Amino acid sequence: MERIGCNAFLFDLDGVLIDSTPAVIRVWHRWALEHGFDPQDVIRRAHGRPSLTTIRELLPDANHDCENRIVERAEIEDMEGVVPLPGARELVERLPDERWAIVTSGTRPLAEARLRASGLPRPSHIVTATDIAHGKPHPEPYLKGAAILGFPAESCIVMEDAPAGVVSGKKSCARVIAVRTTAPDPELHDAGADWIVDDCRAISLLEFSSGHELAFFIKNDGAEKVSSPAEAVRGNY
Repeated sequence: MERIGCNAFLFDLDGVLIDSTPAVIRVWHRWALEHGFDPQDVIRRAHGRPSLTTIRELLPDANHDCENRIVERAEIEDMEGVVPLPGARELVERLPDERWAIVTSGTRPLAEARLRASGLPRPSHIVTATDIAHGKPHPEPYLKGAAILGFPAESCIVMEDAPAGVVSGKKSCARVIAVRTTAPDPELHDAGADWIVDDCRAISLLEFSSGHELAFFIKNDGAEKVSSPAEAVRGNY
């Protein structure tokens, strides 16, 4: 096992800490059919990016804010099957509150609703689509997440499940652990992930003292360290 040090963790929410995939698929599948689009294409576009970005791409002449409110309301109303992913609760409950943040492409009301539904602890710091000008894969979300914790992004670990989020983390200069919940390994490789793991159970946090660097191991079972991660930010995201 490799010992790794960092100052803070920046977690994507959906697909990393909670499983909301069934609800996301249901909402975007209905929306796609209502607008005459291929549901699988729409769902692929929507993963890991602000819903407003997907809507603008597919409906360039629509009232984007109105459509986004419709999607947001549908997602807030559909919490069936929203549960913590394996290892998520155990990991975040061991982290000091000032050393972790959630950085999500969802809106703040949606993030709050999914956290309540999952029963996970709510961190003091959450960056949402409501708080930024440029969504993933732009680096702004993770740069802002690091800044509100008071650390440079290069000293942080990002945990992501979607290629767009991995690219965002890498462009911010953070190291990125990708989890295999949404995208296949080749897409996570191409986005620039430094490590690929099954879920948060792969992270074994060591004891630490207040004010000191966090240290952890990535367990070997199912984990892969990606070679030449610095090659990395490529792909059409």
